Amino acid sequence: MPEATHGATIELENLSKRYPGNPGPAVDNVNMEIKAGELVIFVGPSGCGKSTTLKMINRLIEPTGGRIRINGEDVTDIDPVKLRRKVGYAIQSAGLFPHMTVAQNIALVPKMIGWPKARIKARVEELLDLVGLDPGEFRARYPRQLSGGQQQRVGVARALAADPPVLLMDEPFGAVDPITRDHLQDELIRLQHELHKTIVFVTHDFDEAIKLGDRIAVLRERSHIAQFDTPEAILTNPADDFVSGFVGAGAALKRLNLTRVRDVEITDYPNVTLDDPLQEIFNRLRGSGTDEILLLDKRGRPYKWLRRGDLMRARGSLARAGTLVSDTVTRDATLRDALEAVLTDNAGRVPVTGRRGEYEGVVDMETLMNSVHELLEADRLEALEAQHELEDLRAAQTHAEQEGPGGVTKA
Repeated sequence: MPEATHGATIELENLSKRYPGNPGPAVDNVNMEIKAGELVIFVGPSGCGKSTTLKMINRLIEPTGGRIRINGEDVTDIDPVKLRRKVGYAIQSAGLFPHMTVAQNIALVPKMIGWPKARIKARVEELLDLVGLDPGEFRARYPRQLSGGQQQRVGVARALAADPPVLLMDEPFGAVDPITRDHLQDELIRLQHELHKTIVFVTHDFDEAIKLGDRIAVLRERSHIAQFDTPEAILTNPADDFVSGFVGAGAALKRLNLTRVRDVEITDYPNVTLDDPLQEIFNRLRGSGTDEILLLDKRGRPYKWLRRGDLMRARGSLARAGTLVSDTVTRDATLRDALEAVLTDNAGRVPVTGRRGEYEGVVDMETLMNSVHELLEADRLEALEAQHELEDLRAAQTHAEQEGPGGVTKA
């Protein structure tokens, strides 16, 4: 396979959009530089123009004025159809063609630009594996046979099919349930670590913006930029009251979205598999020093929590024994994701899984609470330092006023 294409720079220069009959512009003179390989989030209130700005990058909406440059090339004068084949695009609800199989949906753009059949087939297999779907199981399915999360994974695979340097994503995870959304966000983070594309991502969810973005553009009406900065900078130093409104209360806790599960201690936990004899499972639980053991399925994925009483009642079969694992997190999940998963599970811990869902360890409540306390303490010290700096500044100003001109102390 050819070497993968990494990201490209994007420059928006005085980008504007006016619609006939409207007194003012929908998007007004947006200027922005996005670095190659950067994941930038557009976040703002409904109707502020964030999706319009995104769609002008691949000219699904034609700009009224201004310039768009991708890797220095002015794309406002080239054929928009050719441009769209070079820029990946993923939308809410995936937008898959229902009469096409998964493989046919993914192969669409490579086929249009003339890739040979063997290369297309290999690319479809590669991408399904990349987004965590078994090619043998999914390539021949139709969209109606997929869950919402699986459809979104195929949608991302299709957007990446021709290996574009730029990927545009318009609220791609907005239509799925919260648990699936968390896992899709983790998957995007993992993909970006591998692919280094330039991704522009629209959302109305500020927590999603914090979790995903290298930088966040907080947009006012007409896509005027209120602040364009890193998540850390926006959380700790919002530019004005408008941005503060997006940050909302509990900025310290929102910073849990900046720390990943991979940044904290992941511990092993006593575990067994469905293939283990019942007596061996019982012996392992008895020797583990815990009241509970984690049962893995035949693919090594977390399946059930088993307690001593469950095993006593199992009577030779684990089919009805134990409590199903309600949630898992990946190493790319945020501490907030992990904390929510732990709080909704009576076990007081959450299994950590790999890209195929295989068990890798657990994160427990104690580890997460220690991280929360460290963040709160860091915020307290930062606020105390800022207060001391302000007091020193005021003292210096008072001293200067008392001295008067020329350093002479006033009577």
